[in-house]
Amino acid sequence: MSTWGGTRQLAEVMVAIGIAGAVLAAVCAVVAAIAIIRGAGGLSGGAVGLWIACALVSVTASFGDQWTPLLASCAALAAMLVVGGVVRAIVDAAGRERRPRLPRVAPSVEKAGSSPVAVATSVIATVG
Repeated sequence: MSTWGGTRQLAEVMVAIGIAGAVLAAVCAVVAAIAIIRGAGGLSGGAVGLWIACALVSVTASFGDQWTPLLASCAALAAMLVVGGVVRAIVDAAGRERRPRLPRVAPSVEKAGSSPVAVATSVIATVG
């Protein structure tokens, strides 16, 4: 096999790897948009961080002169960040505030009629 044939076959493999990276980058962009909508900053940061790695994998398609996977992964992130921000703004404008989650109190404590703080401190004192 000549060098040209080997290069062509390697380029075909690199294009396939680049397409797979672009698909994974698009999935990470969707996860980032959902995280932005829900207000989960850590999850959105992690999704964008993983998107960077997947976008770098999509660059391998450029060895076969295919730039479409990289452009598609960049466009997916840009679109999903805009969609996530707009939907988050709409949800915030609707006035539906998320209630903070309070720790649940055991049913036996509620029957006793004492305050949960006093029971929690007595439980901590007996355990510790």
